[in-house]
Amino acid sequence: MADGGLTIFSGQQIRVADLSLPESDVTFTGARLLDVADSKVSSLLSGLSLPDSVKSAALKRVNVGDVDGFRCAELDLQEASSKFKHYVIAIADELEDDPIAASILDGKTLRLFLDDEDDFAMLAENLFTDLDIEDTGKISKSEIRNALLHMGVDMGIPPFSEFPQLDDILKKHGAEGEEVLGQAQFAELLQPVLQELAEALAEKHVFVIHDIKCCNGSKLRKLLGNKQQLNNVIEKISLEKCGAKDGPGNTKLVRDFLKKNGKDLGLPVAEANQFVYDEVFLAVGNEKNNKELENDEFETLVKEILEKFANQLEVSPVLDI
Repeated sequence: MADGGLTIFSGQQIRVADLSLPESDVTFTGARLLDVADSKVSSLLSGLSLPDSVKSAALKRVNVGDVDGFRCAELDLQEASSKFKHYVIAIADELEDDPIAASILDGKTLRLFLDDEDDFAMLAENLFTDLDIEDTGKISKSEIRNALLHMGVDMGIPPFSEFPQLDDILKKHGAEGEEVLGQAQFAELLQPVLQELAEALAEKHVFVIHDIKCCNGSKLRKLLGNKQQLNNVIEKISLEKCGAKDGPGNTKLVRDFLKKNGKDLGLPVAEANQFVYDEVFLAVGNEKNNKELENDEFETLVKEILEKFANQLEVSPVLDI
């Protein structure tokens, strides 16, 4: 999904790939191995360059504490091949635990506006109206820059900090200075700027990473696979059950607990994602809600609910914006 829509990078693209180290007659240093691995991962993720934080976390997963020392080390082919595969898989594991949500700006959204005269005319009119704050019917050429800022990532415009070429495009088309423009002149100047930007993005995509958490069930899966942590959660719910003699039924009690504490367990915020909770508890049903359950039966119920959440989120990940 590109331009404005979000693409979720969760490591699945990496796991299905051939992770063999490319053949080489040159001795591998740690630095070269990391460069080759990062390039491989980027190609598997549509050209996305991973943040340094993801790479650092992956190195920790493969027990590389002294990064500088590792980069200087020379590796034989067998050792390099093993390190390469483990490092790339560690990146996939890191993305599975904490997926990246990014917009891929490739010029397609801009093309939708440019290829339809009516859509472009409406876009230009709306931008001009927003920028003409004094309602004079005139704005300066330099406001083209603000027009692009108004459009933003949702409409296919990369941040200036991520795409310095934007400044060159504005300068090339004379979209600078205080010369005033009417609405028609503004549209005439905006159009070639957007056309050249769309062409530039088609040649070199821009990735804009968003500070958004993606709940995909991976954290819940880890909880379900860790008996001690799972028992701690079940114990906390059981304590609330003991303290609510005449309170809600079993499933309602679990739902109330997860609504309050679910984020720490890898669940999406309940208030904004009631549909996820509704689907899970509808699937669980009310058969055990008002029954007096033994400890092991209640434990089984909690596990069943968490499993259903994990399955639901794996199939349909939820973004916590």
